[in-house]
Amino acid sequence: MLDVKLFEMKTFLPMPYEDALAPRLKLAHEKLQNGSGAGGEFTGWVHLPRDYDKEEFARIQAAAARIQANSQALVVIGIGGSYLGARGVIDCLCSPNYNLKKKDTPNVYFVGNGLSADSMQEVLDLLDGVDFSVNVISKSGTTTEPAVAFRFFREALEKKYGKEGARERIFATTDKARGALKSLADAEGWETFVVPDEIGGRYSVLTAVGLLPIAVTGVDIEALMRGAAQMMDICATPSFDCPAWKYAAIRYELYRSGRSIELLACYDPAFRFMSEWWKQLYGESEGKDGKGLFPASVEFTADLHSMGQYIQQGKRLMFETVVRLGASGHQLYVPRDEDDGDGLNFLAGESMDFIRDRAMEGTLLAHTEGGVPNVIVEADGKGPEALGQLIYFFEYACGLSGYLLDVNPFDQPGVEAYKKNMFALLGKSGYEDRKAELEAKLNK
Repeated sequence: MLDVKLFEMKTFLPMPYEDALAPRLKLAHEKLQNGSGAGGEFTGWVHLPRDYDKEEFARIQAAAARIQANSQALVVIGIGGSYLGARGVIDCLCSPNYNLKKKDTPNVYFVGNGLSADSMQEVLDLLDGVDFSVNVISKSGTTTEPAVAFRFFREALEKKYGKEGARERIFATTDKARGALKSLADAEGWETFVVPDEIGGRYSVLTAVGLLPIAVTGVDIEALMRGAAQMMDICATPSFDCPAWKYAAIRYELYRSGRSIELLACYDPAFRFMSEWWKQLYGESEGKDGKGLFPASVEFTADLHSMGQYIQQGKRLMFETVVRLGASGHQLYVPRDEDDGDGLNFLAGESMDFIRDRAMEGTLLAHTEGGVPNVIVEADGKGPEALGQLIYFFEYACGLSGYLLDVNPFDQPGVEAYKKNMFALLGKSGYEDRKAELEAKLNK
């Protein structure tokens, strides 16, 4: 089962802290379990692995099967929490090269998460001559990036299949009752799935938001939910037997001791977008009221050859959280070279996992000796059940961490600032005064 520890604990947290912090953690735990804290109306994810809508889950599986049967590609349109979790799971369980692999399941293209015409056109070109479907994901339907992208891909579908044919290939994941996308979906007859009112976007990967794209790739979403349910049961225990308590407590105490940056590290490149999901989860949940660790990520061992110098000897701002996923799905062994021109015959016959683990241990020792605390998150493996555990673990620890900081871990008021400026500069109705003010500043 997943576990957490701080390597060389006494070096970085010499004073006992568990007993002193336990009452605050217990209070944070009760707020999550009962929905009684700030933002409690958005804690539907806490019991989701047990209470999820079984009828909708079956519809997700059925829709995924239809997409697999009639499409060579699925275009997933969403931004932030509407795509990062799904992409993280797909990359981690299927490969970052999923679209390049020979397989019986559709390619999955993620769009609507930026405003690049080049990247949009590239996906449109990749769909030329290809049967495809679209999953548009937006609570409101008015978020600029996905809404703009959906116009392009809806037009492409309707040109290719006509409105009737397109209707069978558009799946909208949106509000259950209101909003621009829900109204449009109802009017057009598209199948809809629900973005739950009580679950914010960054906590929504285990809802239809993430599950439909994940299921299309053939990942066992029942196993994913089963793993999350296992961790939910563990996290229901209000004590340091819960790994989320350990993680929340360690990172809080390191923060109080002056660390301001948390680097999430993993020795598997397939974990890259899980790190991106984690960065949104923690950055958006904790970064407010002038508080919070800055969440960053590195990919080891690649980044040891770029960021390693700073981590080893730069300003002592950070600590590392290292996710250990366990054995690789494929075992490769270093071949012997009779000439040994590269001097690597001392590794002949060793597995890549063996070499990786020694690199991991060597880095752990070097970085801690260099003054960088290392938190180890030992996952239960690399399959969907283990990843479900890991997802829920990070979510629960994030909720605890927000309450330890005395912030609302479920709102994101600062996100609106850039949107208001963007709407004004684009000429959206109602922003005329703001537009003139902003243009004056830009033209100084």
